[in-house]
Amino acid sequence: MATLEIKNLHVTVETDQGTKEILKGVDLVIRSNESHAIMGPNGSGKSTLAYTIAGHPKYLVTEGEILLDGENILEMSVDERARAGVFLAMQYPVEIPGVSVSNFLRTAKTAIEGEAPSLRGWIKEVKGAMENLRMDASFTERNVNEGFSGGEKKRHEILQLELLKPKFAVLDETDSGLDVDALKVVSEGVNRAKDANGFGLLLITHYTRILNYIKPDFVHVFVNGKIAEEGGPELAERLEAEGYDRYVRA
Repeated sequence: MATLEIKNLHVTVETDQGTKEILKGVDLVIRSNESHAIMGPNGSGKSTLAYTIAGHPKYLVTEGEILLDGENILEMSVDERARAGVFLAMQYPVEIPGVSVSNFLRTAKTAIEGEAPSLRGWIKEVKGAMENLRMDASFTERNVNEGFSGGEKKRHEILQLELLKPKFAVLDETDSGLDVDALKVVSEGVNRAKDANGFGLLLITHYTRILNYIKPDFVHVFVNGKIAEEGGPELAERLEAEGYDRYVRA
């Protein structure tokens, strides 16, 4: 069983108004096969946590650790974290003109595994994953995220998740911009990948609708750079009914 442990994490970012502390002492433990949902209002630090785990250079860790099976990944580069088993599905995936989806996926798989997958087996695996996500076969010849709809971008993120098989997956507002049908397909993809590979899941969202499809084991309320409350799935139901006002007021 793999473990991702976040201990007393403090993170700052440079703004036009100077240095601002975003995360103010976050403690969180995620294990293989567990699903954790982080919910909270805008500006509470949810995405900062996601990008800090992945290693975005914009975010400076001033205190604390992020341990993957006891090893501090803060000392690793972004690509080293990916090879160690960390995956981030971004809220706003970037376009990569001139790079086809097929080349991108196989290059990523080769970088993660240290060797290129056998072509015949790889093509079969990609085709199967795309069919499950209801993606047309021509999708692989398009440039990465160039001209993609919001739903196509999110399906492509989950396609990567299925193919790269990480130890821990951080999904940053994967539900944003999705209609009901796309949300169901994407959620089914996440569940399918998790059932097959047993990764630990950290799902960041504002709303409970995705939690109707991806059932969390634990729910964490994020307010002002800290975890304000923790509980089980029933906490998400309470947030749906009551909102975040009482946390913000406090």
